[in-house]
Amino acid sequence: MKTPFALLASLVLAVPAYAAPTPVEVMILGAYHFGNPGLDVNNVQVDSVLTPDKQRQLDAVGQALLAFKPTRVMVEMQSKAPDLAVSAYAAFTPAKLLTAANEIDQIAFRIAGLAKLPIVSGIDEQPAEGEPDYFSYDKLQEAAQKFGQQALIDGPNAELKPVLEKFEADQKSASVADLLVRVNTDPIYTTMAGYYTWLRIGDHDNQTGADLNAMWYLRNAKIWGKLLSVAKPGDRVLVVYGAGHGYWLRHFAAATPGVVAVDPVPLLKAAAAKTR
Repeated sequence: MKTPFALLASLVLAVPAYAAPTPVEVMILGAYHFGNPGLDVNNVQVDSVLTPDKQRQLDAVGQALLAFKPTRVMVEMQSKAPDLAVSAYAAFTPAKLLTAANEIDQIAFRIAGLAKLPIVSGIDEQPAEGEPDYFSYDKLQEAAQKFGQQALIDGPNAELKPVLEKFEADQKSASVADLLVRVNTDPIYTTMAGYYTWLRIGDHDNQTGADLNAMWYLRNAKIWGKLLSVAKPGDRVLVVYGAGHGYWLRHFAAATPGVVAVDPVPLLKAAAAKTR
C-alpha cells in the first residue's frame, strides 16, 4: 500500500509539465532622423541618404538586420487599424527608397519588404485633443526661469551640443551603420541623464521636471503596450524608433515577462565592417 507521501509524489509526477508560451523576441533599433523634421529640442543636420553611396550603406544595414528574421516590423507612426497596420507601407515600393529620405522608409520598410511581410505596424502614441502633452518642454522652461534653475536646462543642452556637431561632421567619413551603432551605444543617447537632471526643476508644489519625466514615461509605456497588443508568442519584432525613445523601450523589452530583448548592435557592426 502506498503511503500518503508516495501517493502525493505519484500524483505530482502525473501532472503534465506547464509549457510556457514561446517568448516574443524584440529588437529595439534606435534611429536618428534621416529626414529631420526639426521637431526635437536639439536637432541634427543630416546628410542626404538618397545618394548612391548612402544607399549602398543602407542596403548593408538592411541585409544585416534581416538576419534577425523579423516576423513583424513596428515604427514611429500612428494607426487606427485593428492590427495597427500603416497604409504607407501598403503603398511602398523599392523605388521609393530613391525619393523618401526618412528612416521609416529607408530602414523599416526596406527590411519589411525584404522579409516579404504583409504589414508594418504603427505603434506611436500622441495625445488626443484635450489630453496632457507627453513632453511639456515649454512648461519646463517656464518653471526653470521662475525658480532660477535655467542652468539645469542649459547644462545638458551644452553637453549635447558638441556631440551633435561631431555627429554632423562624422557623416562625411562614417557609414550609416557606424552612426547607428553610435546612437545605440553612446550614453549621451542611451541614458536618461538629461531627463533626470530636470527632476530638480520646480519646487515642492510645482514639480514640473517630475511631471515631464512622468509623461515621457507614459508615452513610451503606451507605445510598448501597443506593441504587446499585436505581438504574438514566437514573433520576432523589429522596432525602428527615434533614438530618444530607446531607453524606455529597451527597458520594457528587458523587463517584460514573455519578452526577450535582442541587441541590434552586433548586426550593425557587421554591416559597418562591410561598408568600410
